[in-house]
Amino acid sequence: MNRKNPQGEVWVFAEQEDGKLNDVVLELCGKARELADTLGVKVGAVLPGYNVAELAKTLFSYGVDVAYVVEDPNLKRFTSSPYAYVVEKLIDKYAPQIVLYGATPLGRDLAPRVASATRSGMTADCTDLQIGDVVDAKTKAEYKNLLHQIRPAFGGNIIATIINPEQWPQMATVRSGVFPRKDPDASHSGELVREAIAIPAEILVVESIERFVAEKKVDLNGARIVVAGGAGVGSKENFSLIFDLANALGGAVGASRAAVDGGFIDRDHQVGQTGSTVRPALYIACGISGAVQHRVGMQDSAKIIAINSDPNAPIFSIAHYGIVGDLNEILPMMTRAVRERVAE
Repeated sequence: MNRKNPQGEVWVFAEQEDGKLNDVVLELCGKARELADTLGVKVGAVLPGYNVAELAKTLFSYGVDVAYVVEDPNLKRFTSSPYAYVVEKLIDKYAPQIVLYGATPLGRDLAPRVASATRSGMTADCTDLQIGDVVDAKTKAEYKNLLHQIRPAFGGNIIATIINPEQWPQMATVRSGVFPRKDPDASHSGELVREAIAIPAEILVVESIERFVAEKKVDLNGARIVVAGGAGVGSKENFSLIFDLANALGGAVGASRAAVDGGFIDRDHQVGQTGSTVRPALYIACGISGAVQHRVGMQDSAKIIAINSDPNAPIFSIAHYGIVGDLNEILPMMTRAVRERVAE
């Protein structure tokens, strides 16, 4: 494998469940469109499943040029080996130059398996993707139009740009919310390619007997207002101040990893490198120091208000408005002011 194809397409793995595309797929379609336009190639989407061909219309409206559909009863529910086998065979046949996956539980299972099978490099949890040229510092060899896979590294202390000049396709996973979803264009049409891939019996070693799905407790990605608390909130009981303000504003409650690790709130609320990436109209950071791991998950918010007792907290460097003081005094005042205004 590892056919280096500079004219290969930019692919998105079209993750779906029960006939519904994951939100991150539509976000990745927009980014794939940008990358493909820069390279002068087409955007492809890999759509395995059963009775899922109708989803290709949605993919086309979000910028996909070619949808590779593989339908098989054995693909009705996701299991690692059959899905990896199908994606691997499609990559072997069509030789895309870039393959993007959502950094969902499914994507984090599938992408490394495909990368291993195709002997390709893969970068997880990217926060940006760009096309650019690179000159090897040692050999002076020049590589053009490589995928720059950008993500925090070394505990978030640096931002690393990772390239894969030799082993193709170039692969990356991206969490939901990192890239904004483009508006769909119903006039954009594409080509549906049906592929029949016989899955060997020895691959079908796992059978899905029963499935339990736990609903998410909070939709941070869809919230226009997020009020988030950090270690500075102090306790689980004190997080009621965060909930009170969020409820008054009609927003969602977020949290830093420090607050989650401290047991103040469930992980579903976590914002940052290892949590959700959000872009609300208003983000209120309460008692959050602003480490880079948290900032990468919320720094693209339209307006950021930071409340912290430390005037030198890094969060103030990206905040549009900063309040230095005790959140135990400030948050109740803000909540009362909002409720009084609503009552007028």
